[in-house]
Amino acid sequence: MTGVLEITGAAAVGIAAAVAYRRFLAPQLMTWGATDDEVTDPFPGGDLVPEGERGATMAVTIEAAAEQVWPWLVQMGWDRGGFYSWDLFDNAGRPSAREVHPEWQGLGVGDRLKCLGLPSYVVVTLEPNRFLGLYWLADLRGQLLDPSQPRPSAYMEGLWGFRLTKLPGRRTRLVIGGYQAARPRWFERLMYDWVFPVVVWIMQARMLAVLKRNVERTASALAEQQTRPADSGMSGDLRLG
Repeated sequence: MTGVLEITGAAAVGIAAAVAYRRFLAPQLMTWGATDDEVTDPFPGGDLVPEGERGATMAVTIEAAAEQVWPWLVQMGWDRGGFYSWDLFDNAGRPSAREVHPEWQGLGVGDRLKCLGLPSYVVVTLEPNRFLGLYWLADLRGQLLDPSQPRPSAYMEGLWGFRLTKLPGRRTRLVIGGYQAARPRWFERLMYDWVFPVVVWIMQARMLAVLKRNVERTASALAEQQTRPADSGMSGDLRLG
């Protein structure tokens, strides 16, 4: 009898923990740093995922102009600047860029980024200093699919968007959001209700923190360089007259 009571008690604790996670913790993780308006207002790219639902919406304010944030987004990718998150997990231990690289600034619609050496998101929207939209459609084995063809019975689809909004004082609001869909339905609910909140928070909160740190560091260094008194080029031994 005691054993049955212990099992029942453990089950009750497990159920209570699951309910608390799904109702209270998961929504907080999926909206990390974002305002209510940023979470509920329309986000670009919904038409690209026809049966999709709104995914995680996370945000940060960066003390730098949008023109200084944009180059860091453009150079993302496995064989480019990385993803500014936990590099061990999404970049096979290769360190993400700590500066802007001119050679990685040539990004265009239709270009496909790589993740862990494999083809991944394709660029579908590119509005300089405003919005970068990355799209993904694949079966559950990771095989990329053609979005112009009917969806199979099992797939994952998503739009990963980076929106920049200029704020007063040469500051920028970076909002990362998008849309997601998956089939079969039970798999969709398992992934998006239970697995993704923790995984996305771990990776994307780190990404926001690293981007903020890197952009602000380089912007501060540039501002200091620009305000430094110019070297007159004159020797201290110069005498007039």
